[in-house]
Amino acid sequence: MLTVLTGAIEARDPYTRGHSARVTALAEEVARRRGWSEARLASLRIGGPLHDIGKLAVSDDVLRKEGRLDESELAQIREHPKIGARILLRMASLREAIPYVLYHHERWDGHGYPSGKAGEEIPLEARVLAVADAFDAMTSDRPYRRALTREQALAEIERCAGTQFDPRIAQVFLELFTETEVATAVSA
Repeated sequence: MLTVLTGAIEARDPYTRGHSARVTALAEEVARRRGWSEARLASLRIGGPLHDIGKLAVSDDVLRKEGRLDESELAQIREHPKIGARILLRMASLREAIPYVLYHHERWDGHGYPSGKAGEEIPLEARVLAVADAFDAMTSDRPYRRALTREQALAEIERCAGTQFDPRIAQVFLELFTETEVATAVSA
């Protein structure tokens, strides 16, 4: 079921093909370094691939728009975490993914969405996923912009530690890329 749902998400937007798998792999490396149990890692392997499931309800015109989104279009995009959580509420076997889906766009400083949670109010699962999600989004071509280099994206993660991202999680993420072996394996 997980593979089918992930495939449905990626079929909607060709620019994000492989995004969920890359985000999950990066988040899992951070989680391992943070000492997560195998049970918690298993939950991540469900939540990571499904984090954008709510985008199934976003119109193709918005998902594939090449220019800047207007306020109405941004509002549609900002609904995808809540829509995704509602979808998962209907599936008992996937409910453990809800923190990843619902809160991955919250910000450490409280200026994220959908609920404006800040700091430790944001579930740790979502804080880990948020850094990996942002990095992959920055390093992937999108209809509205070209990809950043790895170095540019890492500089942005560092710059946003403590505002957009949990600073401890951002630091662990940055450390992944100081070790050539891990960085090469993840980006291959």
